Amino acid sequence: MTKEISRQYLEIRSLKDIKISKKPDNNLFLNLIDLKDFQLNKFFYKQIGKKYNWKDRLIWTDKNWIDYISNKNLKTFTLKKKNDLAGFFELIIHLDKNEVEIAYFGLLEEYFGKKLGGYLLTEALRLSLNLNNIKRVWCHTCSYDHGHGIKNYLSRGMNIFKTETINF
Repeated sequence: MTKEISRQYLEIRSLKDIKISKKPDNNLFLNLIDLKDFQLNKFFYKQIGKKYNWKDRLIWTDKNWIDYISNKNLKTFTLKKKNDLAGFFELIIHLDKNEVEIAYFGLLEEYFGKKLGGYLLTEALRLSLNLNNIKRVWCHTCSYDHGHGIKNYLSRGMNIFKTETINF
């Protein structure tokens, strides 16, 4: 059975355009993962993605994951509440285009409804636009993603630059 999916591409081009969502809890910590561990990216992909039909990487071998996280232009950040993992995002830096793609972004389900998504996206945008010579940050979302996802992107100052319908 084929299902139509609506996909929106969003972008932001300036730090001054970010509509900040403040840190809702002092026990939150954002960390860049220095020691790349594919198991962490794989964990978040599976745990967050199972609810939103993220399937393309489910067939990846450990070597595929290692190759992916070995990309020097990939940065993975985790959000922790105290010592517990709460969410993550992956940034792919496209130096040739002076842009950053938010490749994956999400919260573990037990952290929904706690105002963490707005804060996490604010930080992803801020970190991206503070990189040297970055002129644009973009991402995409679709009708399978969390219902508040598109609202969060728009509320942080991102704008839709492309919409498409695909058959899945």
